[in-house]
Amino acid sequence: MKINRVTLSLITLILGFMVSYSYQLTKKQANEFKMTDHEWERTVQLREDLVKLEEKNNSLQKDLNDKQEELIKIEDELAENEKNLAFSAKETEKLRMVLGKVKVRGEGIIVTLDDNTYQPETGNVNNFIVHEHHVLKTVNELYISGAEAVAINGKRLKSNSYIVCNGPVITVDGEQFPAPFTISAIGNKETLEKALTMKGGIRDQLVNDNIVFKIEKSNGIIMDSIL
Repeated sequence: MKINRVTLSLITLILGFMVSYSYQLTKKQANEFKMTDHEWERTVQLREDLVKLEEKNNSLQKDLNDKQEELIKIEDELAENEKNLAFSAKETEKLRMVLGKVKVRGEGIIVTLDDNTYQPETGNVNNFIVHEHHVLKTVNELYISGAEAVAINGKRLKSNSYIVCNGPVITVDGEQFPAPFTISAIGNKETLEKALTMKGGIRDQLVNDNIVFKIEKSNGIIMDSIL
């Protein structure tokens, strides 16, 4: 098919227009995105500032994490110190109780040891009376079983108390007491009772020695402090 000159000229004109438009558009876009030296320096500076801010933020975050770990350690130490303090206070109170420095009240047991009726045909009269070793056995068993405080005939015992026999009486820290001997002990009444009444225990031993042994539980034993 032959293309006449008019048609060819028209095509050439259109192509020229398209090339020209494309060039102008590309130039315009290039101009729009073209940055001045100042703008370029400003962009670089902003990027550097952003990097520094990110580095500083990371450093601050690390410091925060370190401080939080230190705080946790301090809280743990305080909790441990508080626990130790509470334990020390409890032990101090227990020691004061043992030393008789504080008045105490609580549940416990009351043991009564009394002389038995003398039977001449069975032996010596001394075999029917309470001696210091009978009292000591009872007191020691009470302490071993968890008694927090012990008193004999109302006289509270302390860490350096002594008990000696002097004929028909027993001397406790210089004070004499005749039979019957009432031994009061503050502590878990069930535990203390079982410790003394177990088979072959203190009660059986003392009964075999012709001692009258009585025991009762109480919810309100009171012992004054030792001056």
